[in-house]
Amino acid sequence: MSVYDNKNMIRRFWEDVFNKKNLNLIDSLFSNDWIYHGTAGQEVRGPEGLKQFLTIYFNAFPELQARIEDLIAEEDRVVSRVTMRGTHKGDLMGIPPLGKEISITAICISRLSGGKIVEDWELVDMYGMMQQLGVISQKKE
Repeated sequence: MSVYDNKNMIRRFWEDVFNKKNLNLIDSLFSNDWIYHGTAGQEVRGPEGLKQFLTIYFNAFPELQARIEDLIAEEDRVVSRVTMRGTHKGDLMGIPPLGKEISITAICISRLSGGKIVEDWELVDMYGMMQQLGVISQKKE
């Protein structure tokens, strides 16, 4: 696949899977042995694991949307920088719905092979999200 095709596949993930909540597309975009390396050592495997992982966040933030800020590609890698926004309306890892809005940044490096996404390394501003939710306090000087 070309760099252009790779960028389009990642754009399709953010726009069609993430923003439109179309989890059925995951099977066609991700390899069966896909692996996710997340913030603080998180690891998710396979398309079904990704569906479960996203469902946790979509249940907590039902209208969660990602705006693509940058898509940069070289060879078999695509880097996406997105801004995610949503309102906390459901349980999130034991945190009851707080009704607070969040706006956080994520940077993901995706590796593609054979027309599928095979691996992702992602850094999400989880600290910023917890501050915005009021779960942890902001440092005051």
